[in-house]
Amino acid sequence: MIKRINERISPYRQTLLEHPLYSEIKTPAHLRLFMEHHVFAVWDFMSLLKALQNGLTCTSVPWYPVGNPETRYLINEIVLAEETDINRQGERQSHFEMYLDAMQKAGADTTQIHAFIKKCQSNNDVLSLLKTDSIPEAIKAFLKFTFEIIEEGKMHKIAAAFTFGREDLIPDMFTAIIRNVQRNFPDEDLTDFKYYFDRHIELDEDEHGPMALKMMSQLCGDDGKKWREVETTVHQSLKAREALWEGVLTQILATK
Repeated sequence: MIKRINERISPYRQTLLEHPLYSEIKTPAHLRLFMEHHVFAVWDFMSLLKALQNGLTCTSVPWYPVGNPETRYLINEIVLAEETDINRQGERQSHFEMYLDAMQKAGADTTQIHAFIKKCQSNNDVLSLLKTDSIPEAIKAFLKFTFEIIEEGKMHKIAAAFTFGREDLIPDMFTAIIRNVQRNFPDEDLTDFKYYFDRHIELDEDEHGPMALKMMSQLCGDDGKKWREVETTVHQSLKAREALWEGVLTQILATK
């Protein structure tokens, strides 16, 4: 089933890998604009992951064994790396915090993402917050898709968005981004930015991607209905990413 899904989503993946956004990031200001949008995807990725951890492992007290031990291991292993990886200075840090540091070093504005998270902490209803917040519409639409999937609570659909829309896609997509950024900014110090992407590529390609695909097989088994829902969710996830990239591209082109 995974092979069939990969075949069917191949055109959508290719659209993302060849998106014109990457080649249009031609100035430091363009890069900062990209980062100020993309950081929201870095953040909501963690919400997808924690939704899987909450649903597929026991995160409450008293503890008791939940679900498949192999699935528990896969999720907890990914959480460990995403929340407490080693940064470029050899210190423990989440990938989200690494990205914030890279933004600050590049001169990007982190005010918007910090303000949004602060509102989420006091509100806890992201979907309601999205109706009134002032963040760009492209970001709102992207987050809306993510948190609607989370709110629905179907683990195989959350896992589909996480696996095919993030973990399995990220290595190739991030490689395309880094290749274009390096070509356009040979003299810029983007070491923290590049480290974040390189680390994500390394983990997702070698470890997290294969782990997530195994998790999908365990969650869906031979259930045809679940696999059909997975395929639909994957298509929606890739289209949501494309819409986010289109939103960033539109803003970059508007500055020229």
